[in-house]
Amino acid sequence: MHNLIPLSPNIVEAAKNGAKALTTAVEESGGAPLQHGQTTTFLYFGEAEAVGLRHWMDVFRPLPAFARHDGTNLWSLTVDLPERSRIEYKLSIKSKGRRRLILDPLNPRLARDPFGRNSVVTGPYYERPAWSLPSSSVTPGSLTVLDVSSDIFGETRRAHVYLPASDVDGPWPLLVAHDGCEYTEYAALTTVLDNLIAEGEIPPVACVLSDPGDRMAEYTGDDRHAEHIVHELIPAVAGQITVDPNRMVALGASLGGVASLHAAWRHPGVFSALILQSGSFVTALGGKHRRGQVFAPVVEFMLAFLERPGRLPARMHLSCGRFDGLITENRRMSSHFRALGVDVEFEEVPDGHNWENWRDRLRGGLVHAFGPVISNRDFPPESPA
Repeated sequence: MHNLIPLSPNIVEAAKNGAKALTTAVEESGGAPLQHGQTTTFLYFGEAEAVGLRHWMDVFRPLPAFARHDGTNLWSLTVDLPERSRIEYKLSIKSKGRRRLILDPLNPRLARDPFGRNSVVTGPYYERPAWSLPSSSVTPGSLTVLDVSSDIFGETRRAHVYLPASDVDGPWPLLVAHDGCEYTEYAALTTVLDNLIAEGEIPPVACVLSDPGDRMAEYTGDDRHAEHIVHELIPAVAGQITVDPNRMVALGASLGGVASLHAAWRHPGVFSALILQSGSFVTALGGKHRRGQVFAPVVEFMLAFLERPGRLPARMHLSCGRFDGLITENRRMSSHFRALGVDVEFEEVPDGHNWENWRDRLRGGLVHAFGPVISNRDFPPESPA
């Protein structure tokens, strides 16, 4: 890693002539950040006291500050990015003693999430999967509103039901997606389903997009949530379409992974498979990644689960970014599930805790979960306490 290596004379000379000239020179060099193999150079042009790179990677080597090129307002930072890596970031600009985070003005590539947008840079050989993009040759499925009257929560919960463009009339395998609207908005879930079904990689499946009322309460090991999913949401879906009870899969990311595992644990035999993405499988508070009191219910659930795992779904697909602070927990849990007799697939990739990473892992999870028919007799035996 280097914080400053010689730039093309054209870039430095252009910076002396102002922002417009620099932008033109950067575009002629292939766009920013500048990349050659694994070497990536980030640029910033402007008056500043200091410039830094703020990424959202818990497990990533420390980065030095940008260095200013003499006689210019051009700042640069050069790092080596692993192959197929994907980094979301902002620039940290210190001016008049204060710092602010901004999108990279020279980089048009952006990622969205519920909190806003980040700039994106990728290492060599990374490509967004084609199956995550809309295709003119694939007819999109339909989404219908499903209002579920919940005695458990004392309110009406709104969900959405996806059905593919298919001649199949059921019974439907069912995917229960936690944070369902966010999966659709930020991880292209329904587009992925459209494409994988059209290509015959998975059978035609229905999907219910479920969203919590209070995520931090309901997705941290809350029995009410598990009861709602199994005894209110799924029956409401089954009231609209014919559901295959032997092929129900729960999907969730981060705390949604905890919610998926918890629902399967509290109601053994309901789910044939789980897709757990960057699951927040925390077993202790504090530590390097600052697990605060908000994780206390998760810790309580995880310790109970580890002591009494019970009857688990036959298949699980786990994935996690190598730069995610939860990577150790996900490695550990994948090994633990495998030791308990579950058919486990685990994907570890050079990415972080974000929706586009979870999008890129959907194909592996869905293909594994919706493989040949899984019936109740295929479940692993109940593990002893």
